[in-house]
Amino acid sequence: MRLDKYLKVSRLIKRRTVANEACDAGRVLLNDKVARASADVKIGDVIEIQFGTRNVKVEVLSIQDSEKKEAAAEMYKYL
Repeated sequence: MRLDKYLKVSRLIKRRTVANEACDAGRVLLNDKVARASADVKIGDVIEIQFGTRNVKVEVLSIQDSEKKEAAAEMYKYL
């Protein structure tokens, strides 16, 4: 699954266009490397997002094409 779509489906970022912009600005790291929005996300990957002064680091646990709001948090775990 594409990185921007994963960020949206897992609700780490609310909109896919915002996820695209964050990737283009270099604020999203996939396995400690700056990632493009089209990067492929696999189970076990580590995603780090820089929100201003705050960093969020998560590990991918599952990949779904769509997920309900309540179950979206089960797609990743915070590190």
